[in-house]
Amino acid sequence: MDHSSGHSAHEATINESFDPYVVENGKRYMVPYRIIKRAVFENIERAQLIDIPHAARLQYRLMLMDPVIKASVDFTKAKITILYNHIGADNNKEKISIEELTAFLAKEGVMTNPSYTIIEDYDYYKNFYSYAYNPAKIRERAPYGYTMEQWQKMKPDWEIKMVEGEAAKKAKFKAFQESYLDSNPDAAAVVEPGRAPKKKQKPTLKERIFGKNNSNGKGFWFHGI
Repeated sequence: MDHSSGHSAHEATINESFDPYVVENGKRYMVPYRIIKRAVFENIERAQLIDIPHAARLQYRLMLMDPVIKASVDFTKAKITILYNHIGADNNKEKISIEELTAFLAKEGVMTNPSYTIIEDYDYYKNFYSYAYNPAKIRERAPYGYTMEQWQKMKPDWEIKMVEGEAAKKAKFKAFQESYLDSNPDAAAVVEPGRAPKKKQKPTLKERIFGKNNSNGKGFWFHGI
């Protein structure tokens, strides 16, 4: 089967003993893979990747291949990382060999060097599935300049300050909103339909002739005939 069509030359083989379910914290999850492979191709000649848009298109073409779970083509670092379902993996999905992957890359003009290629086992459930779907706390990192132990001691006080800060910001905005609505009765009637707009005071005869005085007490100087 042609790789350019996005399919592996190896079709999925039915494995009757493969159990797609795992149990964690009393809950049952179905996962399509267990142990897959990660291939990292480093020290690639940047000229072979051409430019960033071309590298992005290569990444897209890799992702079109059914046995490829994830692919990253980094033009800046001249590195390609691929998670793929390898030949012999214990699952019922389509598989591909490392030789087929390198042949595909060669067809795209990227010649990999075995001396700069790392191939290792990759736990799909632990490192990929759980990372994506478990609570964000598993990705928690200490702020720059602090160890995780220091951060765990600081975190309760920081969380309290964050809550107090949010409450202060809401109170400040509420005060501004009330002040604005009092100064703009027409807007208040729209924002709060039950709120009766304040009646505008009619200008006095003096104000109609001379205008309203400004803040420094100087008003319009009227010259009579």
